[in-house]
Amino acid sequence: MIKAIISIIYIIVCLALTILATIQSKEDAGLSSTITGSSTGNFFEQNKGRTKEGKQKRWTIILGIAFAILAIILLIVYPM
Repeated sequence: MIKAIISIIYIIVCLALTILATIQSKEDAGLSSTITGSSTGNFFEQNKGRTKEGKQKRWTIILGIAFAILAIILLIVYPM
């Protein structure tokens, strides 16, 4: 019973992580920020965690950690 529950949670986390990673915008400005002189001290950069992109990034990190923990748990529960 526990194996099935953990497996279902793992599948849900995998799907959610895949969707979040797919819909995230590319964060790196690259060479264009060097040319245009974008600063990192502006209001948006300081409050990035409160924006939609900041929340998506935070949830991606949380789900990534949950993915790794569940993978280890499933490895213990289903030994080779």
